Amino acid sequence: MSTDRRTLLADAAIAVLADSGVRGLTHRAVDREAGLPPGTTSAYFRTRQSLLTALVSRLVALDQAELRAVGDTLPALRDAEEMIAGLLALTTRRLTGEGRRRSLARYACAIESVHHPELRDILRPRENPARQAARDFLAAQGVTDPEDRTITLLTCVDGLVFDRLVSGGDVYEDEVRGLVEAALR
Repeated sequence: MSTDRRTLLADAAIAVLADSGVRGLTHRAVDREAGLPPGTTSAYFRTRQSLLTALVSRLVALDQAELRAVGDTLPALRDAEEMIAGLLALTTRRLTGEGRRRSLARYACAIESVHHPELRDILRPRENPARQAARDFLAAQGVTDPEDRTITLLTCVDGLVFDRLVSGGDVYEDEVRGLVEAALR
């Protein structure tokens, strides 16, 4: 079984989930999205659970690669304005284009993980250079517990992204500024 075919199917499953929701995620729908003959997805992922596991694993791999790329190019954050600009760019990128679809799929998987703990284990936040940059910034600003504040800040940013995916609209600089300022207090 080709790893490339599995990746293609997992990417197609992400698109189906983002566009059609959990109920629309079927082996046949993934076959259609991937442009492959009927039965291909079930040949690689026999059960719905194995398809979901592959989808979540691929989603996490894509997210981690993106966050590593952001973190690797991110200079040390010197002030709140740089932090605000970085978070604004990240949240805006996640709300548009391919990032928006992945965000929709990620939230659907998070809800599904309530009933499937094995998915929760895969989805658990991981260390990456972008997360480290936020923690380093907060520590450099004298925040007393930079680890907890980083988690709180990123959770708030995640909530803002979720809100905009559900209700529509853009993420505004003032909103991100408020989150950063709260993390610094």
